[in-house]
Amino acid sequence: MLEYFNRQIQLWGEDTQTLLYSKKIAIIGSGGLGSSLAFALGASGIGEIHMVDFDEVSIHNIHRQIAFKLGDEGKNKALVNCELIEERCPFVKAIAHECNFKEFTKKNIDVDLIIDGTDNLETRDNIDKYAKSKNRPWIYGSVEAFHGQVCFFDESNFADAFKITSQTPAGIAAPIVMHIASLQANLALRYLAGLSVVKDKLYYLFFNEEGEMITQKFRLPKPVKA
Repeated sequence: MLEYFNRQIQLWGEDTQTLLYSKKIAIIGSGGLGSSLAFALGASGIGEIHMVDFDEVSIHNIHRQIAFKLGDEGKNKALVNCELIEERCPFVKAIAHECNFKEFTKKNIDVDLIIDGTDNLETRDNIDKYAKSKNRPWIYGSVEAFHGQVCFFDESNFADAFKITSQTPAGIAAPIVMHIASLQANLALRYLAGLSVVKDKLYYLFFNEEGEMITQKFRLPKPVKA
């Protein structure tokens, strides 16, 4: 185990690596963002990872959902991701939940952090409300075309920052999915390892017409205390 995590231990020491092993996370959605998160976090030494998704793999998913390959069509996405996590890192326990987010919440599983890998605003609003009811932070991520957004939600309310609609993403380029998931994973690892994390700040990344990548930052409003 020490050899497997050698480069991370060089970064933060054995005590922090042991701390990670005591942590539990839930990744809601096991498609584009979710499967990239499974790759990034599944081999990091987090003790327990819960993958949540009711959906099955379709052929049009595979180009951007890196956990899947031709032949996986019809398999549950959470199950495939969990098999991949444990194949790559036998020190991590990966648990698949073949259900939607509301059904997952009824299981009342206590985790240290929730990470959004979904594709709609309504579910993200539900994640935010659930996380606050459990006094837990969560990490938001979204992608569309060549742009994406990331935020570590703590005190701010998702509904105060976004208009909740049933709109879903249009076309998506595969690399931006991996890029946004990588940023989410870095925030998750820093938080779980006890390192500093900027909270309630939205990062918006996009390519302009000249092909330059632009990053904008927005401080989200905090709830007004009575």
